[in-house]
Amino acid sequence: MNAVADSPLLVLLELGHRARAAEDVEELAFLLVNDTHLLWPYRQAALWFDGSGVRALSGVVQPERNVPYVQWLDRVFRHLCRASLPAGPCGAQDLPADLADEWQDWLPAHALWLPLPARADCPEFPPGGLLLAGEEACDEQTRVLLGEWLATWSHAWRARFKSPVFSLHLLRQRLAKWRDGQNKREWWKRRHLQLALGVFLLLFFPVRLTVLAQGELVPARPAMIRAPLDGVIGKFAVSPNEKVKSGQLLFSFDEAPITTRLEVARQTLATAETEYRQFAQMALVDGKSKEQLAGLLGKIGEKRSELEFLSSQFQRSQVTAPEDGIVIFDDPSEWIGRPVQTGERVMKLAKPDDVEIEAWVPIADAIPLAEGSPVSLYLAASPFSSVSGRLRYLNHDATPRPDGSYAYRARATLAKNTENRIGLKGTAKLSGDWVPLVYWLVRRPLAVIRQYLAV
Repeated sequence: MNAVADSPLLVLLELGHRARAAEDVEELAFLLVNDTHLLWPYRQAALWFDGSGVRALSGVVQPERNVPYVQWLDRVFRHLCRASLPAGPCGAQDLPADLADEWQDWLPAHALWLPLPARADCPEFPPGGLLLAGEEACDEQTRVLLGEWLATWSHAWRARFKSPVFSLHLLRQRLAKWRDGQNKREWWKRRHLQLALGVFLLLFFPVRLTVLAQGELVPARPAMIRAPLDGVIGKFAVSPNEKVKSGQLLFSFDEAPITTRLEVARQTLATAETEYRQFAQMALVDGKSKEQLAGLLGKIGEKRSELEFLSSQFQRSQVTAPEDGIVIFDDPSEWIGRPVQTGERVMKLAKPDDVEIEAWVPIADAIPLAEGSPVSLYLAASPFSSVSGRLRYLNHDATPRPDGSYAYRARATLAKNTENRIGLKGTAKLSGDWVPLVYWLVRRPLAVIRQYLAV
């Protein structure tokens, strides 16, 4: 240690090592006011920061804020900071009269003032200073060493605090530096004006006003296969999504009730015809029997009409395909044994190449869409390619959806045939008119805000 004490530079290196090895800021503050004595033999030292007051005193572990000495030091430090006194010797002559009168009561005649400027990148480093007071004046060489030691200590102090990634003060400081550098150029070369002009032009760049909606590939003009009579479906002759030919059997009703009624009608007709023949023979000898023949003929006609009707019903219980296509319906097991009424839809018959896009536009996204507007459907089964089309129509009235929401139904004709099957779902993008980019950005926020404003 004696070799270190003989060389001020080695002392400076040793103090820097101690500052880097300090555990916390309290140890750093204690180190500054006590171990700095190795560079200059002062009698008293005090460390002060704006906002927190006297932070450390030489020879004291924790300063007491309410004692007169500490309160006097706090006022002295405030005056020195406000006066922006540079680093160097100071004394009672640098203080106002009310503070200078007490100097000899608290401090020796010679003192050295070392300010600590605030750091913008470290909020925990406000303006402050270090005051060293001794019996002898500090020479110029020692003041240089003390300044270097204070710079090393300040760096170690800031390292104990994590610099904020973002703060308003840092932002204002960087903007001010950037603005000052730009103001030195001609106005048309200033970067902030160029950026402002670029943003302004970009906001008025024309873009397509588009909306996204749930979409699906559906048959364009399907043939609706409905129940031709009241009854119970007996069996299906086809499976869902099966290709069928014209005249091919699709499904049939339970024939037992119809067959029973048809057999009863035949027996009733045969009985009526037998009765008529009997009365016709009796009419040859009995005049009264001749009078009943007209009523029996009417009864026979009624029964024959009923038999013909039931025969046609029996034939219609076998439902066939009116044309070639693909049958689209639910699980057959849900239909078998289920009673249906006349006109109830059972299935759809669609042509494989007769496909179009169906989309449901939400009420909040009902932008103006003209006939022929571009429509693209991005299927969930093939997200990297789209099915393109042109808008055929958009409903004027919103229609309730199965999920309880309301939306506008839109249909679009495909631009070309697609290999994707009917029923695939995805997201449809409907494109409207060209609008400025700024309108595209603020349309939805303004619509939401406008719903809550009555002006």
